[in-house]
Amino acid sequence: MNTYSETSASDLITMLSDREVLLVDVRNIDEVVRGMIANAVHVPLAMLPTKFASLPKATTTVFYCHSGVRSAHAAAYAAELGSKDVYNLTGGILAWGRAGLPFVDYKAA
Repeated sequence: MNTYSETSASDLITMLSDREVLLVDVRNIDEVVRGMIANAVHVPLAMLPTKFASLPKATTTVFYCHSGVRSAHAAAYAAELGSKDVYNLTGGILAWGRAGLPFVDYKAA
């Protein structure tokens, strides 16, 4: 059984600076319009099974949501499908904000 790891907001900053990371925001549209992490791809959790194969390929994938619960499900799903180096952002975007890290505006594709 494949598994995923947890990462903190501060560790995610380091990851983003030293390797290729696919950052996936699995929140609903009403949540992402309030702001998201720069360069994240928006795929609502309910759409992940139909959109997963079309996501850009990266060495490392980090999922996040509001508090870390939905993104843990997303990370587990990706790991079960064979993805390696998969992470869940512990505490979600709430932890990101509490760490004083920046948000960007959502831009629909």
